[in-house]
Amino acid sequence: TALLRASKSPKMIRAILPALAAVASALNLNHVPARAPAPMMQTKTVTPLPASVKPGVVTGQALVDLLQHAKDNKYAIPAVNVVTSCSISSCLEAAKKYGGPMIIQFSRGGGQFYCGKAADNSDDAACIAGTIAGALHVRTVAELYGVPVILHTDHCMRSWLPWFDGLMEANEKYFEQHGEPLFSSHMLDLSEEPLEENIGTCVEYLTRMSKFNCMLEMELGVTGGEEDGVDNSEVDSSRLYTQPDEVYEVYKALSAIEGGSFTIAAAFGNVHGVYAPGNVELRPEILHNTQKYISEEIGSDNKLPLFFVFHGGSGSSQEDIRYAIDAGVIKMNIDTDTQWAFWDGIRSYEAKYHDYLQAQIGNPEGAEKPNKKYYDPRMALRSGEETMAARLCGAAEDLNCIDVLG
Repeated sequence: TALLRASKSPKMIRAILPALAAVASALNLNHVPARAPAPMMQTKTVTPLPASVKPGVVTGQALVDLLQHAKDNKYAIPAVNVVTSCSISSCLEAAKKYGGPMIIQFSRGGGQFYCGKAADNSDDAACIAGTIAGALHVRTVAELYGVPVILHTDHCMRSWLPWFDGLMEANEKYFEQHGEPLFSSHMLDLSEEPLEENIGTCVEYLTRMSKFNCMLEMELGVTGGEEDGVDNSEVDSSRLYTQPDEVYEVYKALSAIEGGSFTIAAAFGNVHGVYAPGNVELRPEILHNTQKYISEEIGSDNKLPLFFVFHGGSGSSQEDIRYAIDAGVIKMNIDTDTQWAFWDGIRSYEAKYHDYLQAQIGNPEGAEKPNKKYYDPRMALRSGEETMAARLCGAAEDLNCIDVLG
């Protein structure tokens, strides 16, 4: 009542202000609580890595244990298509900096490039040889970076199976010698085929792969856009979204294979490349609904029975990424953004030293000054490595993959 009366009289307001201040002080009403830190800045608790997971390339049970660790601790691992030793170095440098695992993967075209474009590619010989050479390179250096590395190959459609078969043979030979496969996992992308044919071929290959402890990634639905020879830019938009019952059919078929392990790239609006905001509609809720559907169908207490893969991650919002991770996404492909990042480093280097890169001799410091230290290929390539590694550290933040090695 006193306050109501005071509100009509400035003189009375001035008279009672000291009393109000005293009451506020006594009740601590002047204290404004600090804003809670943003989720990405909070100190997170990560369970220790399983004993099976060690620095270097992980395969078999160690790979399954690592993916389960990612799912349990709500992070996903960045997966990058590499084409040279420089892009491999960028990936490993980034992983060492952000303190998490890394997935290094080769496409068929990337394997051919690694071998050399002039090499004979009859029957995919150069694609096979380059992919194997790149894998051996990763195996030789990965442990020196102190992080777990998953060695993977990307999309393989049916017409590319000769490449896939060559890698299967390489795995089998390596397994005979070392007791583990050369690669951690491989992807079959038969998503444009009828479901029954897709599943049937995946069953055939996973049965073979289970004998040398290699994981299969398969795709359902279609990832839109274009990437490294796979062009789905004109696909009907309805095919960009997978249905839970389709995923369940895959789960039943592949989980029945003794010793088989697999991940599923279920489409939820994913598109390769980077597009203007509003042109891509991701629906991570599809993954949530699918996990719930399958968990109920199999009567499991495990609410996330599947390992999901997120294709077309470049340009995605952190909100969509984190929501997908909550649904069991443990891997996200990032290709377009890393390609740009590497080029941007080279472009920036050229812009900075432009006047030193126009001739072997002669620059702003003098007509007879040599420029060798500027046009040494290592200089521009190192700049590309640094910017690509920095982009991957940013991706690791989005994926909640910072300092997860314990």
